[in-house]
Amino acid sequence: MKIRYLFTILTIILLAVNSFPQQELFIPRNIQQAYDKRTRSYDGNPGAEYWQNSSEYKIDVEVDPYSYTVNGKEEITYYDNSPDTLKRIILRLYPNIFRKGSARDYAINPEGVTDGVTIQNLVVGSEEIDLENRSRYRVVNTQATIYLTKYIPPNSAVKLEIEWSFYISPKSRLRVGIYDPTTMFIGLWYPQIAVYDDIDGWDNYNYSGQVEFYNDFSSYDVRITLPNNFGVWATGELVNPEEVLSEKTYKNYLEAEGSDTVIRIITKSNVENSVKVFNEKEDQNAWHFKADNVSDFAFALSDHYLWDGLSVIRDSSQNKRVFVHAVYPIDSPDFYEVAEVSKELVKYFTYEMPGITFPFPSFVAFNNGGSNGGGMEFPMIINDGSTDLYENTVALTAHEMTHQYFPFFVGTNEKKYAFMDEGFAVMLPFKHMENVASFNARLVRNIVSYQLLAGTEDDIPPMITSFSQTYTAYRNSAYDKSSIAYEILRDMLGNELFLKSIQEFIKTWRGKHPTPYDFFFTFNEVSGQNLNWFWKPWFFDQGFPDLAFDKVSVKEDKAEIIIKNNGTVPVPVKLELIYEDETSETYYFKTDVWKESNKTFSTEIELTGILKKIKLGDMYIPDSESENNIFLVH
Repeated sequence: MKIRYLFTILTIILLAVNSFPQQELFIPRNIQQAYDKRTRSYDGNPGAEYWQNSSEYKIDVEVDPYSYTVNGKEEITYYDNSPDTLKRIILRLYPNIFRKGSARDYAINPEGVTDGVTIQNLVVGSEEIDLENRSRYRVVNTQATIYLTKYIPPNSAVKLEIEWSFYISPKSRLRVGIYDPTTMFIGLWYPQIAVYDDIDGWDNYNYSGQVEFYNDFSSYDVRITLPNNFGVWATGELVNPEEVLSEKTYKNYLEAEGSDTVIRIITKSNVENSVKVFNEKEDQNAWHFKADNVSDFAFALSDHYLWDGLSVIRDSSQNKRVFVHAVYPIDSPDFYEVAEVSKELVKYFTYEMPGITFPFPSFVAFNNGGSNGGGMEFPMIINDGSTDLYENTVALTAHEMTHQYFPFFVGTNEKKYAFMDEGFAVMLPFKHMENVASFNARLVRNIVSYQLLAGTEDDIPPMITSFSQTYTAYRNSAYDKSSIAYEILRDMLGNELFLKSIQEFIKTWRGKHPTPYDFFFTFNEVSGQNLNWFWKPWFFDQGFPDLAFDKVSVKEDKAEIIIKNNGTVPVPVKLELIYEDETSETYYFKTDVWKESNKTFSTEIELTGILKKIKLGDMYIPDSESENNIFLVH
């Protein structure tokens, strides 16, 4: 009886511990059922029953860079690793965002409207799909639904064959498009099977421009055929460089592949003197790329771009290297340094923050010739504009390169929770940018933006799905508020414990699909702390940061200071005591002083002179009301 009684007590305790996160953080029903089915666990790990689907893509595509047409054939082997029988398949037809009548978050040039994707042939298994039969095939915006007559049982595979084409309008660009008459970046371009997961089943959220990726991890075998005077740079590793490059370019390519310093694979002199840099034995070249366990594929092409290359060790134990490329036009002066910038960033990410080996063997920084300094990320390749300052070039490259970790290594769902990738893409390079620019300018800018919105109707909690948010709210929650929260968390935990926690999260969820709860619970588990008191105000609740003096009592050589939190968002407390002789002392208290109470914090400080005034906070601490941050001693 005693043993049975003890077992019952232990069971109750374990149940209480496992349900503890649920009691403090609201978990929506669709996510809660994943814990009930044991595909997720409360310690932040994948559950015993976790699964995810994947595909193998074999794509042959021909691009006519003069008529701006893309014609492709692909063979997809789709693996249903779920416990469910699938009665339909959802295909993403991204170029339909330019089609007349498609839902879009942004206005486009009316002259940029196209017919979208044309599917010429679609076969599932051995059955050719009647594309005119709406009960079998239906297109809405950027998604096509295939209704199956032969269902896909659990733990099985099905093959799809698709022929398709689309026109790239030179009049409108949305992350992809034509940047000069013979230069283009092609992403979001091929029919792609949507994610089917343990949370929502099929991901049927339309791509309308603002929110970005949520893809399965798959393998890609892609051949891109173009006229022989064009180069191609893409996701994956180039399989046949000797077939598509001229003898001299190939020699430079091989040298760059093993070089620690920048090698000019295609030089300014080559372009200015029209030197033949690609193989011209045939009228066309087929560029062959392969990539395994990646979540998307994109490529760029041009007939007049410079090409720099070098490599950097990413795993010294196995001598694994990253082949770094910078591809750009002659008149983009900032990009002459981007290969070296990228090299230093690979080292920073690998050895400092997050301290995880750079995920991929190749990385391409492509310059689209734009001057607005904007960028867009894809696995192993980024599409960036030019900037006017070196530190801005570093910052832009760093931001897009960080996305190689989130969402391309850790497969976060940024359609729903953009703060899980954009927030980290802002925050993780902070230390590197401090070394470059002497202070954390990006953090300061984010704090200024956040302070203006904090507590207003546009300050939407990041846990509200990203596709539900308008542009202003989305930018705030995905970029500003979340990156500030991550930096405050790092400061509070200390660098060592923060790194330990984020490294465990990355290692656990690489190649998988974590939710925010998997992230929160991993940090709780690894840090050994219940951080729900921090997660809730920063990510779940509406509120704002506003620290103020509640009471200051100065008696002889001591000052008793009570700080009140007029808002609900916890931030560090920094006090600067300024004396009559203009000397000063600074006292700093980390954010966890609000762990037990979010209303007041008190401290007693010994004085070293006649106190004149006290300043509260600084530019690195968000505070929506600064007028109550000075206390004058009378």
